[in-house]
Amino acid sequence: MYVASTRRSKAERKASRAGDPALRSRVSTTVVLLGTVSLLTDISSEMVTAFMPVYVLFSLQMTYVQLGLLDGIYTGATALLRLVGGYVADRIRRHKGVAVAGYGLSTVTKLAFIPVGASALGLGGVQTLDRAGKGLRTGPRDALISLVTPTADLGRAFGVHRTMDTIGALLGPLVTFAVLTWLTFRPGPIFMISFVFGLLGVIVLVCFVRQPRLERVPGKVVTVKAIFGLLRNRGMRRTTIAAALLGLATISDAFVFVVLQKTADVPPNWLALMPVGTALTFLLFATPFGRLADRVGRWTVFFAGHVVLLVVYLLLLGPFGGVPLVIVTVALHGLFYAATDGVLMAHGATLVPDHLRAGGLSIVQTGQALARFASSVVFGLLLQNLEFGAAVTIVICALAAALAGVYLLIRPEVSR
Repeated sequence: MYVASTRRSKAERKASRAGDPALRSRVSTTVVLLGTVSLLTDISSEMVTAFMPVYVLFSLQMTYVQLGLLDGIYTGATALLRLVGGYVADRIRRHKGVAVAGYGLSTVTKLAFIPVGASALGLGGVQTLDRAGKGLRTGPRDALISLVTPTADLGRAFGVHRTMDTIGALLGPLVTFAVLTWLTFRPGPIFMISFVFGLLGVIVLVCFVRQPRLERVPGKVVTVKAIFGLLRNRGMRRTTIAAALLGLATISDAFVFVVLQKTADVPPNWLALMPVGTALTFLLFATPFGRLADRVGRWTVFFAGHVVLLVVYLLLLGPFGGVPLVIVTVALHGLFYAATDGVLMAHGATLVPDHLRAGGLSIVQTGQALARFASSVVFGLLLQNLEFGAAVTIVICALAAALAGVYLLIRPEVSR
């Protein structure tokens, strides 16, 4: 086993345990630097994400089923490699090194989008590699955040990181929208600009982020069996199952925006702008919701976020239309992410020992990613064969059922 060693003085650690407000208001430099890496990387990735529905549906004339498969690959290809990245990082005690490999792989793939052209198989392959990089880096990165943060402040630390991450998610679609509106619909410039931002993120990670000094404690060995053995813990097991159940009833962002564009009857280039509204709300509320989660319970906030998502799906049925529908829906969509993304990892970190931190968090992430992969494929089939309203109604019923099941599953002892 090993434990993370921070560079704070004994006086600082004593003040932290005593709850010194001035000290506790600080966020680790490592968290801020990782937030910078995520900011730059998210500009890169969200440029592609915002462009993909326009590219696939309007430039390549693909079907909703093909979009669902591509989007499912984009989400689900991370699943198993999350476990690999988490296990390797814990095993070699080099979370930063594994994160660098993941960020680097995702960055290089941006150059591969151009030569594959209109090939659905080629696009799927490139997206698989891109998401493989995300799968490798996510567990180690979140482990780094949790290892340098006191338990009482995990919600705030993840909130700050997700806030910076979301600045990138906000800027990425804006760059894509600007290119589509004022330059060209051709994919080449978008993918090249995306590569440059990703490369900058890798440079920051390599040059400035430090691996926490880890002290080995005899008797604790990182093995695959030990990582999966975490599921014997009732709180860990129920958290993983609950996250997967809710993931099964979660429509991917691409489909939320596609349905919203049709329901609101706004121009197709708004598809590239809609993620900006989601990202802006996320940006404003990620840190406050992280602090709220530290006070009232991380699982409580996570569950409430999915109730907000249910409202988003109800709005997709079009109780009103036009620009007001777009504004309200994307704003609530951002609130959903602010209440769930970093909060789930903050909750999971309290259930996992230090020496299995990356692998343990990867288990929760993998269950959620596999569920969302299945959801993307199924919803693509529904859109292909049913009216939009009927497809959305089915998802609303599924999410309501999942919320009821999760409410019964999660007990008070894991509510924090």
